[in-house]
Amino acid sequence: MNEKKTLVLDFLKPVVELKNQVIHLNDVISTSSISISQELNLFQQEITNLKQDIFACLSPLERLHLVRQAERPTTLDYVSYLLDNWIELHGDRNGADDPALVGGIGKLGQQSVVFIGHQRGKDTKENVSRNFGMASPGGYRKALRLMRYAERFSLPIITFVDTPGAWAGIEAERLGQGEAIAMNLREMFSFNVPIICTVIGEGGSGGALGIGIGDSIIMLEHAVYTVATPEACAAILWKNSQESPEAAEALKITASDLKVLGIINKIVAEPLGGAQADPLQAAQNLKEVLSTELNSLINLPAADRRNERYNKFRKMGTFYEK
Repeated sequence: MNEKKTLVLDFLKPVVELKNQVIHLNDVISTSSISISQELNLFQQEITNLKQDIFACLSPLERLHLVRQAERPTTLDYVSYLLDNWIELHGDRNGADDPALVGGIGKLGQQSVVFIGHQRGKDTKENVSRNFGMASPGGYRKALRLMRYAERFSLPIITFVDTPGAWAGIEAERLGQGEAIAMNLREMFSFNVPIICTVIGEGGSGGALGIGIGDSIIMLEHAVYTVATPEACAAILWKNSQESPEAAEALKITASDLKVLGIINKIVAEPLGGAQADPLQAAQNLKEVLSTELNSLINLPAADRRNERYNKFRKMGTFYEK
């Protein structure tokens, strides 16, 4: 039987080494009468303490590498945990059905909602079929169709952002990638229904913004949100992608940085080890925040929601100069 091998990130190698020692001790117990339960407990506690120390001080670039792991939950993973009686809807009604961007309808608690999100693959084959979560113009037009459906039937919209960026191929440009994203930006500002955007992994460039205009923007604790990948930024500014750690620091891509800057509203705590360590717990944490935010937004008059949405984005990037 071929087992899928997981790429171990450099900063997690000490944890893996300790876990291997615990596995070895378990083997010793199973093949002998030696009692080492106390030593095992000490090792387990040491692993927990080490993970807490590592994840408490991850650099921005390390967070980016963490959310790029294939094991991290995707949009459809979260939808299956968060929503009841959900169904995926297909097509942009113009001949395209982009698998890199999914959407549908379901129930969050007692409230029917429309969900939209980028969808990565779990392995190379699925990533190729879903274009690594990089949506085409047809994907953004499908998203707009579903959002207009939500507006027509007064259903709140929940989006899940997880993409390195929109598809930048020649065919995408030919089909109007820039126009499709710009249309989504304009329309999302005009909708009367509540919109909650959640960055669950890597939120990159205009590809993220295409479904990223909302009344409330939420980020998972280790997620990143950036105008360009650190590698691209380093290549542009320093002509050297090896400067990506410095670029990641300068870009302010982490949830804590973006909360201070007023870009996002809430940070959702992840289980120790990231959402991939315990997807169910991560989804429960997210569901609690989503329900609270949605209840708050539903109680606001539609005109107030639109004005606050506009003002929120209008304030972004302002600065004072002496």
